[in-house]
Amino acid sequence: GAAVAAESSTGTWTTVWTDGLTSLDRYKGRCYNIEPVLGETDQYICYVAYPLDLFEEGSVTNMFTSIVGNVFGFKALRALHLEDLRIPPAYIKTFQGPPHGIQVERDKLNKYGRPLLGCTIKPKLGLSAKNYGRACYECLRGGLDFT
Repeated sequence: GAAVAAESSTGTWTTVWTDGLTSLDRYKGRCYNIEPVLGETDQYICYVAYPLDLFEEGSVTNMFTSIVGNVFGFKALRALHLEDLRIPPAYIKTFQGPPHGIQVERDKLNKYGRPLLGCTIKPKLGLSAKNYGRACYECLRGGLDFT
């Protein structure tokens, strides 16, 4: 748990000279609880909390890169998945929302009364235009509102 918290916040596999230039305690994630997964051996649920100062205000990209970035390639773990994410109201208030307002977005999509769901398909995967189009089609057909 502590290794996951460190790797997803201030930790690295080696000592770097810049560590002494700041108070890492202010920014590091902390594992505050570990529970065994019932019926499984060597599997645990770890609860990790991050200080808000770790994240750039209003940046979903920065927040998710910090929480689920490099840690999923962490060789010390055989497997890892994110089961739940709770974002404090103080951080949510820093998000500006869509540039035109949510009502304009909903009107464009004709979607009301539920959260909008989207994804990004990475063109760097080497998809041809035809296959990229097919991936978009399948995502939209499966229930996404936008890609």
